Amino acid sequence: MEIVLATRNKKKIEEIRRITADHPVAILSLDDYPHCPETVEDRDSFEGNAVKKAVEVCQCTGKASLADDSGLEVDALGGAPGVYSARYAGGTGAGSDVRNNEKLLSELANVPDEKRGARFVCCMALAYPDGTVKTFFGYAEGCIGRQPRGKTGFGYDPVFIPKGYKRTFAEMSGQEKDSLSHRGKALEKLAEFLRSQLHL
Repeated sequence: MEIVLATRNKKKIEEIRRITADHPVAILSLDDYPHCPETVEDRDSFEGNAVKKAVEVCQCTGKASLADDSGLEVDALGGAPGVYSARYAGGTGAGSDVRNNEKLLSELANVPDEKRGARFVCCMALAYPDGTVKTFFGYAEGCIGRQPRGKTGFGYDPVFIPKGYKRTFAEMSGQEKDSLSHRGKALEKLAEFLRSQLHL
């Protein structure tokens, strides 16, 4: 079975290939389909954006397509940055992770430790050419630290401390983070679904 990942993000492609390595699934990416346009993520939920991306790529390629939309929800900010996580400080590209983290920490400067609860959310959508769409959710609960720590990962990893740990995601190895992360959990559910479909 071939699945096209609705992304050109090398880290996401690597991670998904690693987690699906034991399955009879060939993982392709948008790099294999350069004619497919970028999806405009204009929905107001992670599920809405993931489904839109998966369906558009499925229609463009004629193959089953997998998309994810992920982000950070902070309790003290009423669930922000949410679907705007990647462009929280305005814009994307070089330096945007640093600017996003700086904005988040400045907005939480006066929030006490016990009220800094947060979670990463991931929605994965799998779209088939017959119009069927399946969604899988993963969550990672934790809190926001006082300053960035660690050099691995990307996005909000340097400020997010998962529940039950004292280190940020950016202070963990890729494998350790995968076992706790929102994307890892959503991919586990996807893998379970694929096993049931392929009768493994």
